[in-house]
Amino acid sequence: MDFNFYLPVNILFGRGKAELIGSETAKYGTHALLVTGRGSTKKSGLLDRALSLLEKSGVKATVFDKVTQNPLTTTVADGAELAKTEKCDVILGIGGGSIMDAAKAIAFSAVNEGNISDYIYGRKTGTGALPMVLVPTTCGTGSEGNGIAVLTDPDTKDKKALANCYCIARASIVDPELMTTMPKSVLSSVGFDAFTHSLEAYTGNRLNPISEALSYKAMGMLAEHLPKLVKDNDKASESWDAVSLASTFGGMVIFMSGVSAAHAMEHPASGLKDIVHGRGLAALTPHIVERQAKYRPEKFAEVSRLLGGTGAEDCADLIRRFLHDIELEVTLGDLGITSEDVDWMAENCLKTAPGNLANSPVQFSIGDLKEIYTRAIG
Repeated sequence: MDFNFYLPVNILFGRGKAELIGSETAKYGTHALLVTGRGSTKKSGLLDRALSLLEKSGVKATVFDKVTQNPLTTTVADGAELAKTEKCDVILGIGGGSIMDAAKAIAFSAVNEGNISDYIYGRKTGTGALPMVLVPTTCGTGSEGNGIAVLTDPDTKDKKALANCYCIARASIVDPELMTTMPKSVLSSVGFDAFTHSLEAYTGNRLNPISEALSYKAMGMLAEHLPKLVKDNDKASESWDAVSLASTFGGMVIFMSGVSAAHAMEHPASGLKDIVHGRGLAALTPHIVERQAKYRPEKFAEVSRLLGGTGAEDCADLIRRFLHDIELEVTLGDLGITSEDVDWMAENCLKTAPGNLANSPVQFSIGDLKEIYTRAIG
């Protein structure tokens, strides 16, 4: 048994904790760059609420609302430049995983000069980041619990992660009440992303005792509670607490033990066609698990049993049933991927995600990747 564990984020979890946005941000700076998206926080009223809380705590705010799904390296550069121009000394990210990833990358880029892709590919090493406070509004990526920021280069279409301890938030405010405004389609997608984080860590080569415990617990909570919320979106349901916590656990475990082949293969698809990440995972994961399960049968059997199955041999089918229950049955073809895209995606997967592929219990050749992509197109 040999592993390291270092994850210095203060997680403030519970209903109503969003009221701490102002006071918590004030601990780390006096002028916040508030990073968010173009629509959801404005429609829900959360943006105005956050600005009011910041003002009450004596924190000036500059809003950067240019982040989209699958955040771009160019957007991050724009945000970092704004933070420097406005002399912001703290970053506040409010939104889903894309927002939090962008906020972390902006905090990093505001301190480290040059193209962020150089840091993503390890050609340069960073020296720090502005302090960050993160407030998730979706229960999926778990970005609030790790130092990972996944970005897409619009020129190369490479979708790859910046990952280091500088990108860990000082504090993350996880308020399940903020999750309840998600449409059902978004809930299904982000919820399955959370499930695959724990699935890939739990069955991967870098599992350790801490990530094993957290990922197993997270999968169990999602298996029980996510279908309930998709079927009956009761805003008062305790299931919101369960899926929110499971998402945070998933973010923590992938920082410790990594993701595997499903994320490695999905990133080229969403980098190329800007598809919704969780839907891409839904199209790919059962096909990948069919190939992986026999190489780590004891772990896949446990996953199967959490989903109501009996053993490793039926794990992929139980994942398909789970996808049916959360109304997320989809193919890559449904998402706009065609057979003409397969060669590029397979080659890009090997280029951008060798570490994630190496974490898989079975190693895939480029021919295997092409076959899986072709099957997932449907």
